[in-house]
Amino acid sequence: MAAGAPDGASSKSDIYAGNGPRLMLPVWVFIGLFLLLPVALMGVYSFLTKEFRGGVIWDFTLTAYDQFFLDRGLFGDDPAKIEWTYIGIFWRSIWQAGMATIMCLLIGFPTAWFIATRDAKTRSIWLFLITIPYWVNLLIRTVSMKFLIRDTGPLNEFLMWSGVINEPLGLINTNFAVQLGLFYSYLPFMVLPIYAAVERYDFSLSEAAADLYANVWTILQLVILPVVKPGIIAGCILVFVPSLGAFLAPDLLGGAKTFMIGSLIEEQFKGNAGNWPFGAAASMILLSIVMAVLLIYARSQTKGDK
Repeated sequence: MAAGAPDGASSKSDIYAGNGPRLMLPVWVFIGLFLLLPVALMGVYSFLTKEFRGGVIWDFTLTAYDQFFLDRGLFGDDPAKIEWTYIGIFWRSIWQAGMATIMCLLIGFPTAWFIATRDAKTRSIWLFLITIPYWVNLLIRTVSMKFLIRDTGPLNEFLMWSGVINEPLGLINTNFAVQLGLFYSYLPFMVLPIYAAVERYDFSLSEAAADLYANVWTILQLVILPVVKPGIIAGCILVFVPSLGAFLAPDLLGGAKTFMIGSLIEEQFKGNAGNWPFGAAASMILLSIVMAVLLIYARSQTKGDK
């Protein structure tokens, strides 16, 4: 027993330590059933053969991955060439998700700073307002955005009425519309982690830097950003990862030129003409890319801590 520790406290800690694995059992069961098992099934499906009318045939093959990366012609007997179509869709998805993440960061950081510097009562109200959009289904919010920015929508009508423009902007079915939809969908994911980091920030550090004649940008770059960096990185990950696999915003706000990997995967599992193994293979490739990025980040953080 530790010196000075009450007997009751010591016995309680011993009880919790001994029952730790049993207390975690429901969590591991939940993770296994609803996370690991679906991912494992998706991995198995990616190696199966497509059934002509949809579904799969339990004949293991690498055809789905071959189809994703290589073009062998209509009948499969041409010399193999790189399939740039799906690689281009992946690149477009990364670009769209990256731009949406930047937009969220540019708006989310000052928003989080503003909220964190309010008094306690006002701060609660602002956080409440940030989370209100999540009371509504994502599909409804995306359709509302489409209604807002369409050619005859309120935004264009107001700009034309005020004389700012003479004709509709034509925002719908563009890359910007998709980025705007992703930005609107995931902005709170950026604001909340940064807010949590800023709330713990010691503002006396800024005052000390100002006393040493540091200007605003120097304080931001050398004092504030290094402290709130974990919140910024967490917010970027929370926005980038779901944006990368999103399909509602590209489907409803974009067109054929804004097709993203989430839409490609969704199409493979819809109806009888879908290609389940190919959709599963695309999902596993997407999952592998996301996991690689997260592992690289985790490894860099570990090296930084050392």
